Amino acid sequence: MWLARFLIVLVIAWNLQAALAFLSSPETFAPGFELSGIPGQAAMRGIAVLFIMWNVPYVLAAWHPRRHFLSLKEALVMQALGLAGETGILLTIPQEYGILQGSILRFISFDAAGLLALALAVWLVRAQNQPPADSITTIQF
Repeated sequence: MWLARFLIVLVIAWNLQAALAFLSSPETFAPGFELSGIPGQAAMRGIAVLFIMWNVPYVLAAWHPRRHFLSLKEALVMQALGLAGETGILLTIPQEYGILQGSILRFISFDAAGLLALALAVWLVRAQNQPPADSITTIQF
């Protein structure tokens, strides 16, 4: 259970690190999305808020992965949706927007790593909930 919890906390830390960076220094990240000025800073802060909101089921899952297994599965689905959505966004960006493509590719890499970590956490929790093969006394259909 501790390895599953570690993997979930790792994804939380990645999300919160990005949120804090976007909140504290939005002017640094806005150009990567070809944004500038106050609107660009507001957009980065908005993304930071979304990263923080995103973490609610992750925190519950990290607290007790078995008891809050539904939250862990929700986090896995959210991570997969993020990855799929970002990939879809990338496919709509013309080649001449290389800086923007690079920023979206970083999100894709980040979410792909998070998806793998959460999928492994789900597998670990499920594996721990399975009774040993020799303790199965009835067949359930």
